[in-house]
Amino acid sequence: MWQGLLPGLLCVCLGFLATRWLSPRLGLLTRSADRQAPQLAATLVALVPVVLIAFMVPRARGVVLDAPETYRELLGFLARTVMELSDKLPPDIAAQLPRGAEDVQRAIATYLASKAGTLATTGRAWLSGLLFAFVGLLIGALAAARPSVILLKPLAAQLHQRLTRFGETFRQIVVAQFFIALFNTLLTAIFLLAILPMWGYRLPYSWALILLTFAAGLIPIVGNLICNAVLTLVGLSVSPLVALACLVFLIAIHKAEYFINAKVIGHRTHMGVWELLSVMLLMEAIFGPAGLVAAPLFYAYAKKELEAAGWV
Repeated sequence: MWQGLLPGLLCVCLGFLATRWLSPRLGLLTRSADRQAPQLAATLVALVPVVLIAFMVPRARGVVLDAPETYRELLGFLARTVMELSDKLPPDIAAQLPRGAEDVQRAIATYLASKAGTLATTGRAWLSGLLFAFVGLLIGALAAARPSVILLKPLAAQLHQRLTRFGETFRQIVVAQFFIALFNTLLTAIFLLAILPMWGYRLPYSWALILLTFAAGLIPIVGNLICNAVLTLVGLSVSPLVALACLVFLIAIHKAEYFINAKVIGHRTHMGVWELLSVMLLMEAIFGPAGLVAAPLFYAYAKKELEAAGWV
């Protein structure tokens, strides 16, 4: 966490699980030998990101590689929108704003502007994170392709047991949250790129908002609040009607996510919402934004270990 290796750790788990999931299916499809199927699956897992990048970079280089700069501009845009809130709202509603609202607007705008200044220096860290993620994917794929050892020594057996529990936790939380985020991103893309243009409206920074929806969707509960606030503010910069449409749309699609988080993820890991929010608050205070992403995974794994030891 302190060395910025969280993307690598998550991709190690993702590469391992993806290779193990693909191996038996490729074995049946190609009728390969038991040793060849894992190697073929690992090769496929390693090559898919390279192929995707080769196709995406020529058209989306600015979105992927220049993401910190794009989001710095987006935060500055949000700060200006907050300061111009009275001008964006209908006169009748703007007149009802309390006198202290200007101070609140100024505080929010100052906070957003400070975060924009921080993002201006994160370009190198962003590229390093992408590199660590790809290397982690390779490590996970190669580890999954390694032949299993039947007889393990005591230390190796204990490490294997804990890695198995961590992998189960990752599959229960991160994989489920990944598909939730992917589903939300798809619906958001349809809304921003198809539905709003049909009404004659276009939101600025649409592609940045779509990527933000996916990244924030990986964070349970808090990610929804971030998406709702950002998209509503950007919609307000166009018109109050668009802001209302964004808010209604986001509430509608996130209801399903709340249900899945509460019923599926919470039930499997025996985590209450108050527990999850408390740990996320603590991890964010210590590690920053990465702590928000890692908190559900690390806490669920720690609780699984304590349950196995009979402590909770």
